[in-house]
Amino acid sequence: MAKVVSVNISERKGTVKTPVPEITLRLRHGILGDAHAGDWHRQISLLAEESVDKLRPLVPTLEPGVFAENINTRGIDLKNLPVGTRLRIGETEVEVTQIGKECHNDCAIRKATGTCVMPTEGIFAVVVREGTVRPGDEIEIITEGERA
Repeated sequence: MAKVVSVNISERKGTVKTPVPEITLRLRHGILGDAHAGDWHRQISLLAEESVDKLRPLVPTLEPGVFAENINTRGIDLKNLPVGTRLRIGETEVEVTQIGKECHNDCAIRKATGTCVMPTEGIFAVVVREGTVRPGDEIEIITEGERA
């Protein structure tokens, strides 16, 4: 069963996100208190711990939020979910809008390792159903989007 490992927010863009006990998702907004919230297609970022594990041999101290991700997961292959996929995360529902993004070349992880997983394995989503998400919440694929 796929689960939420950590939920993370930051008050300013361009900074590492900090783990918090829970996050509140709002329609047409994203996560309350997070700098990336707003009425746009990248309200929430998700990254699988399996992706982070690829870099842990090079940087063993990687903590949740270091890639500026809002939700860390385990047990779901996020990077291969097609755009349009809907996920139930705890009591909420999100829809995948983007896979990967352009990385900041000055990213500390890229500088330390020569690579970064967020550009190719992180995903972005918008809120479809409001609610609260906490570590330990289950994640379920409700509908799968169209494959390109």
